[in-house]
Amino acid sequence: MKLTIGCDHGGRRLKDAIVKHLHEKNIEVVDIGTYTDDSVDFPSYAEEVANQVVSGQSELGILCCGTGIGMSIAANKIDGIRAAVVSDTFSARATREHNNSNILCLGERVIGEGLALLIVDTWLEATFAGDRHQRRLNKIIELERK
Repeated sequence: MKLTIGCDHGGRRLKDAIVKHLHEKNIEVVDIGTYTDDSVDFPSYAEEVANQVVSGQSELGILCCGTGIGMSIAANKIDGIRAAVVSDTFSARATREHNNSNILCLGERVIGEGLALLIVDTWLEATFAGDRHQRRLNKIIELERK
């Protein structure tokens, strides 16, 4: 599996912890930054991660900011992206199984590192259930085309 991860200044520490965790699990990670606490504009990072996912350069993406909300709003502007803000393991599993989310958004100021790593693991281990969920996903795809 190849995953692209990005963050703004509000999610840098969490992003760094996730990168380390994923490397320990032998998951290939493309880290697009940011690499400092200097203020940056989160939409640029959301766009780059989203484009890597929709182009197939990466299978999945993770975005971190202060709350995860801004990143998800920006990433979801890219056709084909289903970015979900998650702060618990139940939602992490459900968003993969039911919505086939392809970008996970996390808020460093909302959840701690330990919970974030559990969420990442849960999200990566879950798989899309298809069936009735595919029918609903097709409706979302139709919304993008309008």
